[in-house]
Amino acid sequence: MPELEVNKQTTALVVIDLQKGIAAQPAQPYPTQGVVRNAALLVTAFRKHGMPVFLVHVVASPGTMLNVKSDTSFSRSTPLPPDWSEFVPEIAPVPSDIIIAKKQWGAFYGTDLELQLRRRGMDTIVLCGIATDFGVESTARFAYEYGFQQIFCEDAMTSQSAEQHNAAVNFIFRRMGRVRKTDEILRALE
Repeated sequence: MPELEVNKQTTALVVIDLQKGIAAQPAQPYPTQGVVRNAALLVTAFRKHGMPVFLVHVVASPGTMLNVKSDTSFSRSTPLPPDWSEFVPEIAPVPSDIIIAKKQWGAFYGTDLELQLRRRGMDTIVLCGIATDFGVESTARFAYEYGFQQIFCEDAMTSQSAEQHNAAVNFIFRRMGRVRKTDEILRALE
């Protein structure tokens, strides 16, 4: 693979669903603590270089969530804790961050993410978060259709199983952009 180059003027970081309720769940192939640590390194580097950081989280109630009939659901027997949607402390928002609240898997549908990226002249996004094959992949598919260049930070995302994570990374993301590790992206920013 060629050395990664990142244009600091036109690249934004988009962090998907690193919120308390989702990061508390078990994950594979990477434990959520490692994913959060790597995402925090990216957030810090992007902020240091004055590059846009978009923090995306699910903010929904049973009344506003999508209600589709499916064979398997994410239903819960107990209400969500009050801090379920709050970002994990390691990536706590600062005033320069752009917060995107969503009610479904992807960060584009029903939000102003595309508008906010375009207004800032961004043509490339670095994507990370949880879960690889739900929130990250749904966001990536929209980004691809909107024509954004994409860099996927593979070790700053995870899923419910290694199989789910690897399928998204190897069969989807590699066709829509460049898959790299945290340290490769950080080197490209220096």
